Amino acid sequence: MGGPPGWYPDPAAPTVERWWDGTNWTAHTRQAPTGAYPAAPMAPSTVVAPAPSVRNGRSRAVVLGAVAVAVVAAVVAGVLVFGGDDKGDAPPTAGPTGATPTAPTTSATSDAPVDEEEDEKPTRVDDQLNGITLPVIKGWEKPEFSSDPAPTITTVGTYQCPGAATKKCRRGTVSSHPVGGSSTATPEAVAKEDIVLAVKETFQEDILDTFPYGTMVSHKVVAARPAVVAGRTGYLVRWQVITDKGPGGYVQSLAFPSPTGSESPVVVRFLFDAGPDGPALTVMDEITRGIRPIGSDTNGGVGTSITPGTPGTPGT
Repeated sequence: MGGPPGWYPDPAAPTVERWWDGTNWTAHTRQAPTGAYPAAPMAPSTVVAPAPSVRNGRSRAVVLGAVAVAVVAAVVAGVLVFGGDDKGDAPPTAGPTGATPTAPTTSATSDAPVDEEEDEKPTRVDDQLNGITLPVIKGWEKPEFSSDPAPTITTVGTYQCPGAATKKCRRGTVSSHPVGGSSTATPEAVAKEDIVLAVKETFQEDILDTFPYGTMVSHKVVAARPAVVAGRTGYLVRWQVITDKGPGGYVQSLAFPSPTGSESPVVVRFLFDAGPDGPALTVMDEITRGIRPIGSDTNGGVGTSITPGTPGTPGT
């Protein structure tokens, strides 16, 4: 039979100890300390001895005597191995230097392999078409399922939509889109045109004949300014939208030339809840600063606004 669980000399490397779980050798090892060790446990095996031929009483006596001697020898061996004495103390479990073996640990000083749950959440979402990546900041994620085919990041978790009890909404959503039409259009013109489309698509009736965020009652422009994005000079327009249901929201269209060299405009759309549970507006600027050209470790710019306080520009 195999020995009890414990550290034993590795049969393949005498200077290393390997953990025996009572049945099999595991992958856990450690440097062998100096001192005596119990013999390495052997895998269970079965030995079948031939049955003795008992022809008369004398033969039977010889066999019984041999069995008795074997039993006595086994008892003596057990006393020597387990160290039992006449005080009735329980014998210690066999292990290195007679100590009770402990299960292998995963501390920083152990040579045993550390089983850690690998974090597979992405830190960036690539938009190969437009040549940019969106940062996945703390509290945000790349949604596993999305009805929008555009590269998208969202706040973690969902809640019941204010305008549709059967639907789930996100507190914040950011997605990137290519812009059709002439590539000579300025980022300002593209942003001002796209914000109208973004608001219409967000607060219109969906395919289930519901208005997830309610219908728009009114809006006001809270920001309109140039911005540096992925090393390119762009333009952003931000609206606060008042709805007939729920807290309303903030919608932003951020337009800039693609860093791929094609100069085709790119638009990144932002949709934030306006209520106390919605993301802070500063998160829009944080995400904007984190937009990078694919393959670059820097955003190529120093901030979102390059002309703060421009006369005639609405405040942020």
